[in-house]
Amino acid sequence: MEAQQLHKLTLSRPRSRQAEWTNVYARPVLLKEVYHLSCTLRYKTRDETKNFLPKAAGKQLEDWLAEHFRQADLFTQDEHLSLVINKKGKARLLRKKATTAANTSLAHDQKKQRPFSERPRPYLTALGIAGADGQILKQGRRKFRQINKYIELIGHLLDSQPLPENAHIVDMGSGKGYLTFALYDYLVNEKKQAVKVTGVELRPGLVDKCNTIAQDNAFEGLQFVAGDIYQYQPKEVIDMLIALHACDTATDDAIAKGVFAQASCIVVAPCCHKQVRKAMEPSADLKPMLQHGILLERQAEMLTDSIRSLLLEREGYQTKVFEFIGTEHTAKNVMITAVKAKSSPSAQQEIDQLKKMFGIQRHHLEDLLNV
Repeated sequence: MEAQQLHKLTLSRPRSRQAEWTNVYARPVLLKEVYHLSCTLRYKTRDETKNFLPKAAGKQLEDWLAEHFRQADLFTQDEHLSLVINKKGKARLLRKKATTAANTSLAHDQKKQRPFSERPRPYLTALGIAGADGQILKQGRRKFRQINKYIELIGHLLDSQPLPENAHIVDMGSGKGYLTFALYDYLVNEKKQAVKVTGVELRPGLVDKCNTIAQDNAFEGLQFVAGDIYQYQPKEVIDMLIALHACDTATDDAIAKGVFAQASCIVVAPCCHKQVRKAMEPSADLKPMLQHGILLERQAEMLTDSIRSLLLEREGYQTKVFEFIGTEHTAKNVMITAVKAKSSPSAQQEIDQLKKMFGIQRHHLEDLLNV
């Protein structure tokens, strides 16, 4: 059966009453421009989806039908084929005309309602994400998906913690600036909010380029300044502080800046975690688990960000830690968000327990906040 003809396929009538699955639903999809058969295994309490290339899909369906199910229904644009197997193993094939129009879309997911539409945005062209016609380039699609995910997360955060009028947002380590531009565009042009956004970046060349793009797009409330996170001294209040992928203790520097500025929102996506990793001297009970470098590295990341979250709670913030973007974009995909709330009286005790368990004497953010 050619991919263009297949609409959907179902396997049903489990061979055993004790079977875990109730049925299998399969349909053709395109994943990274390659044809696959997407199979959803329907259990009594959950669904599980597996994607197969055509050759592997045929073998897998054959095995499932031989071992688990007694009926297969295949739907094409023109007909409905039913393969029915009785308890003695005899099979018969029934043919019917298609009763409903087939959905020929091979999209893996239904089209999502993205917060950031694909209308022409000249700054995306200047940043190499879109072409001269405003359409997202093939090599820019991944960044555009990242932009949408970022805007979606920030949008949800600001729904629960609205910014004041004329709020000042500081993006520490803004880099090439595509997320900084997108946030300003979203808040000012999509949400109609009056905000000022400042991008702080160490490399003067990037600062000059981003300022030129901001001026060319008439983004009057967006500016970029040269400097590092630790030395940056804002001339006005910070209502929201953002730091994405600031290396090692630079994330701590950014968090401390936000805490001392009494920012109502702090958003960080940490990068490497060298300081705690080097300082860890885990107890004997933990050494069997942490004897391998990769596991020690991952534990150091978890420990670093756990203490960061607890320190923010100690300072009067409510925190959330979650995956920012998929690992196909970057392995450094944890995000910490913090919004103003009541301080946690138990946070310091929990920090001390973690430090004792893993044998660390200091955490850079704790040093900064305790000064």
